[in-house]
Amino acid sequence: MSLDTIIHAGLSHYARPTTALVLMGGGARTAYQVGVLRATAAILERHPQASKSFPFQLLIGTSAGAINATCLAAWATQGLAAFEKLAQFWSELRSSDVYRLNVSPWLRFNRFAVALSLSRHARANGAILDNSPLVQTLKKRIPLKGIDDALRGRVINALAVTGSSYTSGVHWTFCHTAQDEPFRAWTRPGRRAGAASITIDHLMASSAIPFLFPATALYVNGQREFFGDGSMRQVTPLSPAMHLGARKIMVVGVGQPERSGLGGGDAANPPAHGPTLGSIAGHAMASVFHDTLQADVEQTLRVSDTLRAMPRDSAQALPYRAVDVLSIAPSQSLDALAQSHINELPSATRHALSGLGVLNDGGGVLASYLLFEPGFVKTLIAMGESDTYARKAEFLAFFSSPGGALAS
Repeated sequence: MSLDTIIHAGLSHYARPTTALVLMGGGARTAYQVGVLRATAAILERHPQASKSFPFQLLIGTSAGAINATCLAAWATQGLAAFEKLAQFWSELRSSDVYRLNVSPWLRFNRFAVALSLSRHARANGAILDNSPLVQTLKKRIPLKGIDDALRGRVINALAVTGSSYTSGVHWTFCHTAQDEPFRAWTRPGRRAGAASITIDHLMASSAIPFLFPATALYVNGQREFFGDGSMRQVTPLSPAMHLGARKIMVVGVGQPERSGLGGGDAANPPAHGPTLGSIAGHAMASVFHDTLQADVEQTLRVSDTLRAMPRDSAQALPYRAVDVLSIAPSQSLDALAQSHINELPSATRHALSGLGVLNDGGGVLASYLLFEPGFVKTLIAMGESDTYARKAEFLAFFSSPGGALAS
């Protein structure tokens, strides 16, 4: 996090203290975010001094986190009930609502025939799965008009969605703000931001997991570019929130500092025959979604602590502002959890991917992005709730500080 980004936060034109929610990407893993947010809403609902209005003015999302952020923006006028609606959205979701595998039933048990069929599909579409069902699901389930209603009513200040351009190599942040609000675009090496009305195409682009889902075309500055998952090249995940003027940031990641050694062994017990295709696929996917969240949070807190330690007169003379950050991520391995739920995958997908060897010995990593099934989703939501309640005091302190939902 650069000081220049801190300056943008200090120069924010929003009159009220601004609280941002940053939701990271990770396919089906982002069901964890639903549990965190559901528990957050419950904590605020039960607190006698808490406002029952929507607690975040800025919503920033990446990949499937962008879908969650957009859902919340569309339902923000309903206050804390928006979080329960998000939980309902996920409880009704199935893998068939997100993607399908275009392989003939006659080929699914033949490893070589499956490989050939998927190879042809990948060459034609740039991905092995067809995510067109997700388009219909999002069109049916997300009332995009609600975003403008929330913006006009000053319930939220902005919704931002990130995507990575295969065409230019630039990481873009698309910002949806009220029409009467001035918007200051920003440009950094490899990163850009611009004003845009968020559409289903933006969500499809942001959540286009490389190799699995095809790229989506978007028009940027009048030019057609193809975009993939926003988790790629996301070097500063807190930056959009800072640029949009956040004074407080709650960020929910779905990564884990140490991955399980499924299929890949570990330092004490290295694999006897080298990594399998499953462990390589899992490692590659984890690398795509390996966010720099922890480092970005630490740097932001370091700069903020420095500002707070300065003499008051000196600090007030600077164009910088300290930022409060609350970060939460899964307390348990999602890779190992997904490995135990692999049988919930649609049989066609499971047999085809197993035939390719990518679900064996470490395939839980890959499966964790594709398991949009009730057992896995409910377990993740429950984990998110448990992790949040375990840190209830921190959440209350975060929302009790200036600008929070508990501020007097």
